[in-house]
Amino acid sequence: MSDSTGTRLALGLDSSTQSLSAIVIDIDTAEKCFEHALDYRADERLNRFGIGEDYILPPREEGEAEQPPLMYLASLDAMFAALQTADIPLGNIVVVNTSGQQHGHVYLNHRAAEIFSELTQPVGGTSLSRFESSQRDLATVLAKCFAYPTAPIWMTANTVEQTTHVRNAVGGKTRMIELSGSDAPLRFTGAVMRRVAQQFPQCYEETANIQLISSFIPAVLTGESHVPIDYGNACGMSLMNYRRKDWAAALLAATADGLPGSVAEFRKKLPQLAPPDTVVGEIAAYFVNKYGFNPNCKVVAGSGDNPQAKVPVAGELLSLGTSFVNMVSTDGDTLDAAGFANAMYDGIGRPFMFGCRTNGAMVWDAVRNRYGLAKEDYTPAEAALRETSPGRFMTFWQPKTESFPVSPACELIRCGRALPVPNTLAGDYAGVVETSLAAVYVYSQGFAKKTKAPLFVTGGATESPEIMRRIAGIWNRTVVPVEKGGAALGAAVAGVKAYCDDNGEAFDIEAFSSAVLKRGEPILPNPSDVAAYHGEGRYLQQFREEYERINR
Repeated sequence: MSDSTGTRLALGLDSSTQSLSAIVIDIDTAEKCFEHALDYRADERLNRFGIGEDYILPPREEGEAEQPPLMYLASLDAMFAALQTADIPLGNIVVVNTSGQQHGHVYLNHRAAEIFSELTQPVGGTSLSRFESSQRDLATVLAKCFAYPTAPIWMTANTVEQTTHVRNAVGGKTRMIELSGSDAPLRFTGAVMRRVAQQFPQCYEETANIQLISSFIPAVLTGESHVPIDYGNACGMSLMNYRRKDWAAALLAATADGLPGSVAEFRKKLPQLAPPDTVVGEIAAYFVNKYGFNPNCKVVAGSGDNPQAKVPVAGELLSLGTSFVNMVSTDGDTLDAAGFANAMYDGIGRPFMFGCRTNGAMVWDAVRNRYGLAKEDYTPAEAALRETSPGRFMTFWQPKTESFPVSPACELIRCGRALPVPNTLAGDYAGVVETSLAAVYVYSQGFAKKTKAPLFVTGGATESPEIMRRIAGIWNRTVVPVEKGGAALGAAVAGVKAYCDDNGEAFDIEAFSSAVLKRGEPILPNPSDVAAYHGEGRYLQQFREEYERINR
């Protein structure tokens, strides 16, 4: 089942909103052997399940966001075929670990366990002989295992009534955060489960167990429908006691209040919890027979996309993409009392806080567009930053409601120390860059520890020396650029750790992560920049005053 080289490979999979991504890493050299993504809309094998341009099924009401789980299954078949086409020796893959878009989940019916078990039957058995046909794909095999036909995902926003009920039932916002680590966001799984049960009681009654997308994939890979949910991704359910890493009785009771069978029936539908790097089984015979996987290949519990993306960086990681994400390592007891950020565990079980600013780099691009700059032409904007001293301008612009901190949309507003603020690229671009970075910094102070450890930064902004300079000044720390990693890579790295732990092998995850995810040259904070932001310039203090005035 493996080639003669004895190469040991780890496969990381990320089932995201728009695609299935895969990365294969050589365990012994930390080299990437394969990297590929299948776009659900662009791939003709995957675009036949009814999703629209926003990658969700046509909503029946505002705020509903669901995807077809059969699409996830078809993407697995398509990715494994791609691995074969790329001549990756699947027999040398010794571990598979997964990532799934957080909060997304599927409802499996009472026949699911039996249907899943068909994947484990050896070739030649009466039930598996039909798998020998190339037409027998995963979507066909598992088509009848769903009690609710679709998978609600993280974009869900129609659960105001449900989240309010749960928050009030456990004693309010403070108690909600103390229990779960988060203030009951609309998209978190528990509230969505409550809404589905209220709207579709028959589907709820037919549900035997509920799997997150991150645990659904390992369930498929092992042929075991009851694999555990990892406690890292369970943080995004509003059902788990964050510090105890177990289902919280008060949260279960509040979520199940008034549902058929009440809390006892609700609890039956939830799998057990486990550390994210737990080996939950070996790969099912279906994948051995059809694709040539090693029958001893281990399958790991997996986790959500944000927990897995955090794995290769142990410290604080600032990701500057379409949205800005600040992931701050903690002691496991620290929470955000304001409720802006969410407490999580990463893909190997390390605690961190997660703050996501919705209006990220897309606003920077929108400002550039106002001055007629081409989408990929950053030279004029970089020159404008270089000619503008840090801490001079403030430009506020939130095209849509903000999540960190929670605040309503607002049109472009110019204000700051340099009055009147000029209507120029330099003023607007420098202003919007600095206020958006300041928002992440200022509203992370409730849970970020005081440290001089490096701040790791990833995303397109790492290509801008002037933006990186401002980050170093605002955080008053050394900044280290990190190449783009992603959840599939994090899953692969966590998978290597799980494999080595299971085999009793020593494994240095920091050395391995640094080898597989390259770091750039450190950038030290400029003392004059630090003074502008923190000292006599008082930029950060004035920013907070203006931000809260605008969002009153």
